[in-house]
Amino acid sequence: MNSTEEQVLIGAAVVIPNLAGLHARPASMLAAQAKKFASTIRIVRNADAVNAKSIVAIMGLGSQCGDSINVQAIGADAVEAIHVLTALLASGCGESQTDQSTEPHHVDSPVTRGIATAPHQIAGVSASSGLAVGRIVQFRHAAMEVPEHGGTPALERLRFNAALLEAGVQIDTLMVEIGDTAESKILKAHQELLGDPDLLKLAAEGIQQRKSAGFAWRAAFLQYASRLEALEGNHNALLRERGNDIRDVGRRVLGQLVEGSHPSFELPEGAILIASELTPSDTASFDRSKLLGFCTTTGGPTSHVAILAKSFGIPALCSIDESALNLAEGTLVVLDGTGGLLNGQPTIADIEQAQARIVELNAKNQQDRLNANALALTRDGHRIEVVANVRNAQETMEGVANGADGVGLLRSEFLFDDRDSAPTEEEQATVYAAVANALGPDRPLVVRTLDVGGDKPLSYLPIPKEENPFLGLRGVRVSLDQPAFFRTQLRAILRCAGLAKLHIMFPMIATLEELRQAKSILAEERSTSNAADVQVGMMIEVPSAAVLAEQFAREADFFSIGTNDLTQYTLAMDRGHPKLAQKADGLHPAVLKMIALTCDGAHKHGKWVGVCGGLASDALAIPVLIGLGVVELSVSVPAVPAVKSLIQRLSILECEMLAQEVIQMGTATEVRARLTAFASTKEE
Repeated sequence: MNSTEEQVLIGAAVVIPNLAGLHARPASMLAAQAKKFASTIRIVRNADAVNAKSIVAIMGLGSQCGDSINVQAIGADAVEAIHVLTALLASGCGESQTDQSTEPHHVDSPVTRGIATAPHQIAGVSASSGLAVGRIVQFRHAAMEVPEHGGTPALERLRFNAALLEAGVQIDTLMVEIGDTAESKILKAHQELLGDPDLLKLAAEGIQQRKSAGFAWRAAFLQYASRLEALEGNHNALLRERGNDIRDVGRRVLGQLVEGSHPSFELPEGAILIASELTPSDTASFDRSKLLGFCTTTGGPTSHVAILAKSFGIPALCSIDESALNLAEGTLVVLDGTGGLLNGQPTIADIEQAQARIVELNAKNQQDRLNANALALTRDGHRIEVVANVRNAQETMEGVANGADGVGLLRSEFLFDDRDSAPTEEEQATVYAAVANALGPDRPLVVRTLDVGGDKPLSYLPIPKEENPFLGLRGVRVSLDQPAFFRTQLRAILRCAGLAKLHIMFPMIATLEELRQAKSILAEERSTSNAADVQVGMMIEVPSAAVLAEQFAREADFFSIGTNDLTQYTLAMDRGHPKLAQKADGLHPAVLKMIALTCDGAHKHGKWVGVCGGLASDALAIPVLIGLGVVELSVSVPAVPAVKSLIQRLSILECEMLAQEVIQMGTATEVRARLTAFASTKEE
């Protein structure tokens, strides 16, 4: 009989929980984890088996949400590898269904496609909203002449390894230049692709057949990119678009192997770029001060370049009609990213109208920023605190610069993401102190304890597979189930007490027992560390917490409403479900009544209520929230000035009357219609 090391072992079947299957982000995490084991490991689906250490192979499997897969391994550490990778797959490979900044998951969600009503209008799919008037710049990737044959295999391997090394240095440099942004996360995945074993093996085989390094590498990356792009079905749209990332990495390496392949490309002022495709490397390297918008004939709203356009704050269209490639260089055009149209022959009136609208929007944004440091006082003198949702000290400083009154939600889980082990107490304390110092002693800092589980797994904290993870170990339940883990975080948070007005907030509290247990552990750690007293609050995210708000208010110092989850649980609609997500509306009267119950219960005991979910920065929702009794709005950093500006145009009396009116309605549609009419009276 063969020894254990020689046996092919196979793990239990796992049902893929990821909405978009094993696309780039989960594939990257799975491959990185698999590389830690010496064993040969494969991912098996039906008759297909692929290398678990290869991102492109995993993506090429074309897996879907709900597919049954197994981990197969052979080698000395096969048993451990199967155990770890099976748990990682079951948890979703570290992917959060609500994190749309680096990988969109709602691949079936409706998109806005423009409808051309005149010959000079060219339709595309909205990738990033906004309006721009600029001149066409046609962008083409330079053709590279790649010789089929080169030197000896040994020499070509040396050239290839040097090119891989230089490409990695280039990506590292670019990541440093752009900082912690959406682009850096995408480029991080590109770094992983440079070491993909299947890609490198295929290129090495070509070199061994006496092909030049460039020829062998090009054949390898084009083969894998084409494989992803050939996947059929709407569910694979996101995977097909990842073929663009492989081509991007491929061209970068190829550029090191082909002489004269680095032509300079200088953008003129006021450029609207037209291209058949743009890679993340292209968009990250453009001079943003000169780029007003772009259009591509390929890709979709889930592509990485669409994500980057949103992060740049510029309008963009994808899948635009190829006639856009025929527009003459320098042509004056109007790009409507919101409406999905490029006007290739605008009249003087079209241009003047677009420019007037742009000026109007820019002026309002500029005025909002100038006034952002003023208090958010309603017309009748009622103050609403406008604070920021942040994840680190850099965002905190940006929030303060934008006029934020403090931090209403420090998402501590960002400290725990994208790593192989939990951060130490010292690592955590350093980050919390940096955020507190960025605020100063007079501003509030609300730190939410670790909020994972359900749609937010951690690779090193495997949670057993659950039939319904949204009703299982989530939020504070994970912390209470892992008390040592919880205590480490609490000690680290308490170390920044005194640097800012510290508040500690527990997520996903559903019962009084959970709140009491969490508070008891915090009290023990505070006593041991002799830390200053802190405010202790809880998230209102489930109906039980809202219904029992009065009872909770006797024991909590404050509430912060997470409207995204509260909507999901109140309406029994998964906010990540492709067909139900649009119906899970936070302005549904049932959700508004939950908010009203929360505010009423809190006020009976003199406690305050904030909102840190999506409704806090929704211009339609803000008057209702204020009218129901919310006194703090925690919003994204860029939204702070506009939210403050809106509050200054409201009065408490009209907000209260509006809230009482809409809360009696029967549908979200009715509520939105009434709020839209109200909002039109508040436009400046």
